[in-house]
Amino acid sequence: MPRAILPLAAMEKLLKKADKTKRIADNAKIILSEELEKIGLQIGIKAGRFADHAKRKTIKKEDIREAIR
Repeated sequence: MPRAILPLAAMEKLLKKADKTKRIADNAKIILSEELEKIGLQIGIKAGRFADHAKRKTIKKEDIREAIR
């Protein structure tokens, strides 16, 4: 399994923020991390295309926002 970019501790914090009354299984944190990384990668690819279209080498917040739409 490839090493996760997003720390599992951050996944636990996020899930605890959603529901403080629940315990969080380790495999739940791993799956959430993997899925968020996939989503982030897709957003990054789209944002890169917007930066390319604008003839920039820098991805800006506007590119990210547009990619999320």
